[in-house]
Amino acid sequence: METSMYDTLLQLPLFQGLCKDDFTSIIEKVKFHFQHIEAGKQLFAQGETCKQLVFLLEGQISSHTQSDTFNYLLTEIHQSLSVIEPYALFGMETQFTATYKAHTPIKLLTIDKHFVLSELCNYEIFRINFLNFLCNRCQTTGQKLRNSRTGNIKEKLADFFILRCTKAECEKLLQITMEDLAYLINETRINVSKLLNELHEKGFIQLRRKEIAVPALEKLLQELGC
Repeated sequence: METSMYDTLLQLPLFQGLCKDDFTSIIEKVKFHFQHIEAGKQLFAQGETCKQLVFLLEGQISSHTQSDTFNYLLTEIHQSLSVIEPYALFGMETQFTATYKAHTPIKLLTIDKHFVLSELCNYEIFRINFLNFLCNRCQTTGQKLRNSRTGNIKEKLADFFILRCTKAECEKLLQITMEDLAYLINETRINVSKLLNELHEKGFIQLRRKEIAVPALEKLLQELGC
């Protein structure tokens, strides 16, 4: 394997800190599946069983999360050198929580669950990285819930995004009606419409029919006082 590929793989969240000797040993025992996938192709469906670790090496992936009541669809963009839902490999519910598509042409690395258990978990650095990833997700989720607010409409809108988005960076697209958004944050449609139009005029969101595009969520949250 080329040195540049070694360096790229060692930057992945669950492999950081591994020495090249250990990584060479892993490659000799574990089947790495590399795929080049064209833009627009679906990778995994929401509710589909997760059977492998999925790493995004190049390009961008979009995730599409449909609410249980089907009253909104939230789209997020994921950048390269990220791992897709490793927590879905284990537990009582081993299904992807979103539908994933190639937003741009991408390069993926997948590793079957069998090799995670039989080989990768033998390496202490991998085990620590995996545990840290899972614990950080649990702690972040708990922090979101503890810090959730039911105050003014700006706080309610901010919490709507904070509780549902996997991260506060990058662009988001929320497909929802004004009526459903108002219901979900316990506000009137008039108040929601007024706030969204103000944010649209300031450039923090883009309003389209039944869609709210957020170019940079971190900037929107700052404007909303978070």
